[in-house]
Amino acid sequence: MSFLTLDLNLLRVFDAVMTEQNLTRAAGHLAMTQPAVSNAIKRLRESLGDELLIRTAYGVKPTPRAEALWPAVRQALASLEAAVSPETFDVAKAHATFRMAMADATAAFWLPSLMRSIENEAPNVNVRMVPLTTREPRPMLLRGDIDLAVGFFPGVAAQLAGDVSSPIRHERLYSGQYVGVMRKDHPLAQAELTLDAYCAANHLLVSFSGRAHGLVDEALAQLGRERRIRLTVNQFFTAGRVVANSDLITVLPHHLISSTGMAEQLVTRELPFPMPAVHLDMLWHERDARSPAHKWLRAHLENMSASEPGQAAMGQI
Repeated sequence: MSFLTLDLNLLRVFDAVMTEQNLTRAAGHLAMTQPAVSNAIKRLRESLGDELLIRTAYGVKPTPRAEALWPAVRQALASLEAAVSPETFDVAKAHATFRMAMADATAAFWLPSLMRSIENEAPNVNVRMVPLTTREPRPMLLRGDIDLAVGFFPGVAAQLAGDVSSPIRHERLYSGQYVGVMRKDHPLAQAELTLDAYCAANHLLVSFSGRAHGLVDEALAQLGRERRIRLTVNQFFTAGRVVANSDLITVLPHHLISSTGMAEQLVTRELPFPMPAVHLDMLWHERDARSPAHKWLRAHLENMSASEPGQAAMGQI
């Protein structure tokens, strides 16, 4: 293949297909028909002498050659776009609708501040909240169901850091610590919380899936211990109400407690076993990476996390 004879438009199609991991979605993004996208990929395959993309039940899977090629193509196209189409984004006049997924407590903390800013700076911007019912939001982003996910997604950030071919991007907004939580007059609230007392208590677990096993149980298993989970709930607000009115105890990120609405009736205790830090991550799809409106939203959340650290709700714990 000679670079002088290569149709550079094929690289735009390749980039879109790599980004979407799906021919139909790539065609929609490019305002092309799916047969036209398929034909372009066929021509690029012939030019490069590699399959590039292999069809699967869920879309297409890149070959090693495609994975190695894409970062260079992505960077080159981004540089060209910046040169020929300088970004202009007037937030006061912008019309946009963002679909976001967060747990209830994350939304309770962040949405008031976000909406105040939108009212003052971007009166034509709308927000649509989608329930976050999983610690794995990548399928929602890949399908285009949401524009942004914010929450505690254990392992996802580490996987993304080692996967240059993934179209999902991420950024860490905050890191915090877990604490034990119980009502003020709970019998265990009168002294230091020991491991034996903790394991003997009855527990509430915040679980999106309803599965009675979380990160705390994994930490206890490493010590050869276990706890009895009497109740699972899928909302942090519900967790606060139940714990404040029962002998159940739970574990929450420290700065999450006020989002339960029951902070004055609850007390915290240091956990008698080590727990990893709890992280708040922001995830989005590559298709939105250079969108001026999406950049504005991400920058706004970054600023909020810097000015209001710890205002975070996490997933199953």
